[in-house]
Amino acid sequence: MQKKPSFNVGRWAIWSLFALVLVLAPLVFKTGLAITVLSQMGIAIIACLSYNMLLGQGGMLSFGHAVYTGLGAFLAMHALNSVGTGALPIPVSLVPVAGGVSGMGFAALLGYVTTRKSGTTFAMITLGMAELVFAMSLMIPEFFGGEGGVSGNRVVGAPVMGITFGPPVEVYYLIALYTFVCVAAMFAFTGTPLGRMLNAVRDNPERVEFVGYNTQRIRYTVFIIAGFFAGISGGLGALNFEIVTAEVVGSARSGAYLLFTFLGGATFFFGPIIGAVLMVLAFALLSEFTQAWLLYLGLIFMFMVMYAPGGIASLIMMNVRVAAFGKLRGLLGSYVGLGAALLVALAGAAALIEMTYLLQMDSGQGDGLRFLGVTLNAHSTQSWAGAALVFLVGSGLFIAVQRRFSQKWSAVQEAIEHEMQRRAAL
Repeated sequence: MQKKPSFNVGRWAIWSLFALVLVLAPLVFKTGLAITVLSQMGIAIIACLSYNMLLGQGGMLSFGHAVYTGLGAFLAMHALNSVGTGALPIPVSLVPVAGGVSGMGFAALLGYVTTRKSGTTFAMITLGMAELVFAMSLMIPEFFGGEGGVSGNRVVGAPVMGITFGPPVEVYYLIALYTFVCVAAMFAFTGTPLGRMLNAVRDNPERVEFVGYNTQRIRYTVFIIAGFFAGISGGLGALNFEIVTAEVVGSARSGAYLLFTFLGGATFFFGPIIGAVLMVLAFALLSEFTQAWLLYLGLIFMFMVMYAPGGIASLIMMNVRVAAFGKLRGLLGSYVGLGAALLVALAGAAALIEMTYLLQMDSGQGDGLRFLGVTLNAHSTQSWAGAALVFLVGSGLFIAVQRRFSQKWSAVQEAIEHEMQRRAAL
């Protein structure tokens, strides 16, 4: 007698919580800026997860994923304008689907060339495709709108149940609905035979070929699927901003998808979600606090590569494993010490960066700088010496605490291994 599959309470709880967060977020964060940031987070989550289908699940390092989000955005904007003129009889809520179909179509066209190779060659081809599309965006103003881009009005057609998509909160809930459905669909894809074979192509393509599968066909199929979700993300962005410019297909956008997907954790499904949230916060909020925010992003990326190459998601999962064996409490003191030392080092480094940036870029605004409640003088030796001292002290403390933490961490891992062996022997 076949055993019925058990009801996964934890999985249902996580998805219910995810849906609840999407519904309640605009009720908690009610300002116009907050609604805009939340909408951008939903769009970025779909884009980063679609990119992770290539990078994390398939091992395909792409430097041109913005091509498909961007072209999807342009086609969605043209579809929106056609809806406004009555040439395209679809509701505004389905315009992102038009972007998804467009992204899938372009992925089918360009992916046939790019997926014929893998590894470094694949990455270089995607970079060339990205530069080609970006150059075309400035050469074909009839489609791309030139430097001014293509704009539209999302408040067109008859309202459906009183929804006009004029208020930003209505657009947010549309984005939230697409986000939930797309995230669920991409998660379901990971458990399909195609998703499993994609992991096999990533890990051992020679064995996949040996058992009779065409690795290029698998990569090509997944590339098209990723293009579909990328196009939906672009279509949602077109509705949200009501304008699309050549920037959306630029290399900077593709680099952002790569950077933040890696920071979030490309080897875990929820890692790109974390990365997408961080990407929006960096572009929308961090850029408002300092003009050197790109430099901070570079330093954070370098720090993560050195100490946590698996991304933030890997740090979370390692500690979840430790907590499952009841060993996390013994590490809390070390975490507090690491965090405090890191904050001190970051404060000193940030002070040095801000003074350097003031001297090089903003010399016309004077020498004074207000930083963390302290007034620094970019031409004062005391300010430079103080900032350097804080950085060196913080770095020294971090190294000392990190060595002790490494010893404790090794002991905890050994204890966990012994416990696992004991349980296996029972």
